[in-house]
Parts: sequence; structure tokens; C-alpha cells
Amino acid sequence: MRKKKETQARRVHLPSQHEVLRDAMLSAAQCDSWLTLRELAGLTHYGEASISAQLRHLRKPRYGAFVVDKQVRRYAGFYQNAERGSVWEYRLSRNARGESRRDGRRVPRLRSRTYAAASLPE
Repeated sequence: MRKKKETQARRVHLPSQHEVLRDAMLSAAQCDSWLTLRELAGLTHYGEASISAQLRHLRKPRYGAFVVDKQVRRYAGFYQNAERGSVWEYRLSRNARGESRRDGRRVPRLRSRTYAAASLPE
């Protein structure tokens, strides 16, 4: 009698939403471009509100402690109208030290102090 081969289910890793957004933002940063929430929604097929939340998460050390820069788009074209107001665009970059602050800005590097041998206590 022949035994049936047990097939193991292979797990396929589907990238999470913040991984997809991180990769899209990093590839845009390589081209030195800024993206709006609407443009990110078109690229990733996620909602603008959840993209905004994921951008906040990317600032946290758990998700990479990225620096998320934000500015008003100078020429918003058909996006901008009187009801909506300004259109914001975002850019993602890596923090130099891997540390983050609550506001997402870079942490300044501390200079190491060097002491002369004469100033050290004996």
C-alpha cells in the first residue's frame, strides 16, 4: 500500500502595510521626490487616513525611527481648492544615529570630549 505524502503548507510572507509604505517612500527618496497622501494612496492602494497613521508609526524606533519630513506643496494643481486648503507632501529619510525624537526631527550628535592628561585627577 502506498502512503500519502503529507504536504506542508508553505507560508508566504505578505508585506505589511508599513513595509509597503516604507519601501515606496524610500524609493521615492532615492529620486529626491516628495509624495502626497493621495499619490501614496494611488501607489499602494491603501486609504489616505491609514497612510497618515503609518507615517506616524515609521517615526517610532520599533518601525525604524525614520525621519518623516513634511511640507506644503507649492504647486498643487488640481488637488488644491478653497475647501481643502493646503496639500501636504512627505519625504522619508533615515536618521543618522538611528534615534528618534517625538517630533520626528533628527537628534543632534554630541561631540566627544577629550581631556588633556594634565587635567585628569591622579
